[in-house]
Amino acid sequence: MEDRREIKTDEKKEQGGSAEKNGGAPVCRRTTIGGQALLEGIMMRGPRRSAIAVRKPDGGIMLETEETAPLSKKINRIPVVRGVYSFVSSMMIGYKALMRSAEIAMPEDEEEGVKPSAAKPEVPSAEAAEAAEKTAETAEQAAEAAEKNAGTAERAAEAAEKTAEAAEKSAEAATAAKESADAAGNGLATENKKNGGMTAVMILSAVLGVALALLLFKVIPEAVYGLLAKLFPGMTGTGYGYSLLRSALTGIMKVMILVGYMAAVSQMKDIRRTFMYHGAEHKSIFCYEKGLELTVENVRKQIRFHPRCGTSFLVLSVLVSIFFTMFIPAQLVPGSEILNVLARTGIGLLLLPVIMGCGYELIKFAGRHDNTFTKIISAPGVWLQHITTKEPEDGMIECAIAALKEVIPDDGSDRF
Repeated sequence: MEDRREIKTDEKKEQGGSAEKNGGAPVCRRTTIGGQALLEGIMMRGPRRSAIAVRKPDGGIMLETEETAPLSKKINRIPVVRGVYSFVSSMMIGYKALMRSAEIAMPEDEEEGVKPSAAKPEVPSAEAAEAAEKTAETAEQAAEAAEKNAGTAERAAEAAEKTAEAAEKSAEAATAAKESADAAGNGLATENKKNGGMTAVMILSAVLGVALALLLFKVIPEAVYGLLAKLFPGMTGTGYGYSLLRSALTGIMKVMILVGYMAAVSQMKDIRRTFMYHGAEHKSIFCYEKGLELTVENVRKQIRFHPRCGTSFLVLSVLVSIFFTMFIPAQLVPGSEILNVLARTGIGLLLLPVIMGCGYELIKFAGRHDNTFTKIISAPGVWLQHITTKEPEDGMIECAIAALKEVIPDDGSDRF
């Protein structure tokens, strides 16, 4: 992140601000700004910047912002393609923000039960090492002077004893400096190893997530339909009527799996808190779109169901997939149901970018317009948001406000 700062708990009252800031720019009634709930925090993404606001264990808010590359004008003119690009970009930025929120909300030292003072050894400064070197030179000169000028054996012995002490201290200082340098080197190696391990975890998580999505929304519905076709032979055939029936039933199963999965994970304590932050994100954006001052009181009054939510995008993508899969022949590999399921799953996977792009266009259209059609296509996603969003606490709303204020552009370029 390019910019980071901590908002102390006593600064909460100063996090208001008007949606009409930015030098008197017109009130933005519909904005392209979107967000994502994180672990104990929220990410907001505007046309030029993205920001995360995460609640720290000590109660403060860590705020981090960075510039985001805008979508090229050439890609932005191509329908569907721009949706695929935006989806992939949002996934990458969102996953990075999620991992960063975990680092802030759950510091490694607290997870391992190690005190911060014991986690990193104190490394002597370069001035201390230089002072130790000068002490060694002084000790050597003192030894020469004592040997030449000592008038009596007693004085020579005292001088020799002091010289030995000085040399011993210099040796100890040099040893400590070497050990500190070794410790710093080991710490750097450990940090590099940790970053490499984190990257591996991110890649593994992404692979497992894709595999789980394919299993839940592709393999299982197709396999279940295959079993039903064996029980009811009338469900199989070669015409488009059979393809439509198959697409409709597998689509219904996908929606049921999605709703069941969301309802199940919402019972987990951490996921429930994340859904509360999700609600805070929606409420704050509604407050901004209405031109109200961004305060906890104003945000709390808003509804938590937004038509441009990622939940609505998922539901719309499922509905779009029903339309596309109806054109896939019901029996690609006659006589082998397993190969038939795999073939249809493979074709569905190849169509996934097109499905996501069409879903993006629909969600964007719903964000720009408010009519009967947009209300119809938004209704399933808004209904599902009763599960994926919860009423937030005031502290969660504060995080949403802090992140949102950072990404509001000065020129009103976030307006549809």
